[in-house]
Amino acid sequence: MAGYENIKDKGFDHRTTEELRIITSNGGKASGAARRRKADFRKVLNMLLTAEIDSEEWKPVLEALGVECTLESALLMAQIKEALAGSTKAATFVAKYSGQSGQTDADLEEQKIRTDRAKRARDQEVGDNDSQEENIQNFLKAMRPTQEDLDELFVDQEKEEESDAEEAEETGEV
Repeated sequence: MAGYENIKDKGFDHRTTEELRIITSNGGKASGAARRRKADFRKVLNMLLTAEIDSEEWKPVLEALGVECTLESALLMAQIKEALAGSTKAATFVAKYSGQSGQTDADLEEQKIRTDRAKRARDQEVGDNDSQEENIQNFLKAMRPTQEDLDELFVDQEKEEESDAEEAEETGEV
């Protein structure tokens, strides 16, 4: 294996436990810093979007509609204005974030079925215990039938026996 030899020669195979601990620790610290930066970004963005605006152009329109005069409201109103002017990109944005979708209920149901099928395949491949636990629960439920389940079982058996008796009587095999 030429590829493995290249890696081996670079010294990656010879890291001590302490070196690996330091590397993973540094990675964890960098990951935490990145998460904090992203969280701070979202916090500042939300603060700016909810800040009140005093725009000569937007404030009267937003107030007339009974909407808060925030940057967020003005931004959304601008998208609607662009969509009305013929921008399909703005119209798509408005439709998407207003909860309207081009997908029909059948499309959504089909997507749900595909997702469930993929999840079951992944669980089977990985050996996920959730589906195994569900199977065990179903088995245990079947082992502890309710009185209603038992009554239905015996009613079905009685109907089957009556049907067999009538059939035997008709054929003369009594």
